[in-house]
Amino acid sequence: MDGMTIAKLAAAGGVGVETVRYYQRRGLLTEPPRPEGPGLGGGVRRYGEDDLRRLRFIKSAQAAGFTLGEIAELLGLHATDQRARAREIARNRIISLDAKIEELTQARAALSRLADRCGMSDEGACPILMAFEPEA
Repeated sequence: MDGMTIAKLAAAGGVGVETVRYYQRRGLLTEPPRPEGPGLGGGVRRYGEDDLRRLRFIKSAQAAGFTLGEIAELLGLHATDQRARAREIARNRIISLDAKIEELTQARAALSRLADRCGMSDEGACPILMAFEPEA
């Protein structure tokens, strides 16, 4: 029987079976029908190369910071080749990533200052620990 079981699809895509099922519930991946009748794989669903490509696309898009909602839209756009909207989604993601980079840069600078202050003396309260202590 050709095709992959859900376990083989998940392994080939570098995700767990529950992740594949979650993507199916979200409408990102289709769920193939179960074959019926004797000698048809015992009713086990089979996935093809297109399913694997789609799964890898989802995983790569997530790694680029896209939300599942944005990924769903990108998948829909792929079918219609609407490049302008795809570019808009990508540019919006870049703006969000730039904001996150700025936030992380500021957090890194603040932590670096605390670490420097902590290293100035071994006496008194540690500036790092004091910075994260809840206010009374």
